[in-house]
Amino acid sequence: MSLLKKSVAEFIGTAALLAVVVGSGIMGENLAGGNVAIALLANAIATGAGLTFIIYAFINISGAHINPAVSLAEAISGNLTRKEFLTYLPAQIFGGFAGVAVANVMFELPIFFASTKARTGFAQWFAEFIATFGLIGVIYCGAKFYPKLIAPMVACYITAAYWFTSSTSFANPAVTLARAASDTFAGIRPVDVLPFIVAQILGALVAVFLFNWLLKEDQAVDIELE
Repeated sequence: MSLLKKSVAEFIGTAALLAVVVGSGIMGENLAGGNVAIALLANAIATGAGLTFIIYAFINISGAHINPAVSLAEAISGNLTRKEFLTYLPAQIFGGFAGVAVANVMFELPIFFASTKARTGFAQWFAEFIATFGLIGVIYCGAKFYPKLIAPMVACYITAAYWFTSSTSFANPAVTLARAASDTFAGIRPVDVLPFIVAQILGALVAVFLFNWLLKEDQAVDIELE
């Protein structure tokens, strides 16, 4: 598959993910009547369902990373070339903003408008570290043991992480950047973006080294008895 096709797949996949995340957040909040738990539940279920079909759709084209943290992990592990990584990265970022624009326009909102939703503090930064660490771990274990089930494994993990992390599990630098451009349920203030991304990258790096070690086959040692 050509690099152009791979990067276009990453653009479309990330755009689709953000359209699902932001769009379902808006719809959930509109219909929940002020019940934040119901809005979050709707957002989480839609995101999990969306991730499933997005990964299945693009995994055989680009690997369906749709996440710079995943691409970084794959590059460090030697599964993605530097050229591929540097091409995937802008495709994912611009795709994220395209998806936000689609969601905003569908709900008769400005194409882009800065979020005012505060998401800050050590607890949320730590949550993003854990969310991203767990995501990379699920991907690595899935690829090793259940490659045909990667899509539902990732989708189930993210659906759960919406609820067990205080940050609602962004776990994706492109998602974090793009969600700052929508002042809706799924938004994040631009000023809060950088700490989230730093935490996500740190979580991905720790996961790469831990799971590469954990999943590496132990070499058998032959002992000859004389």
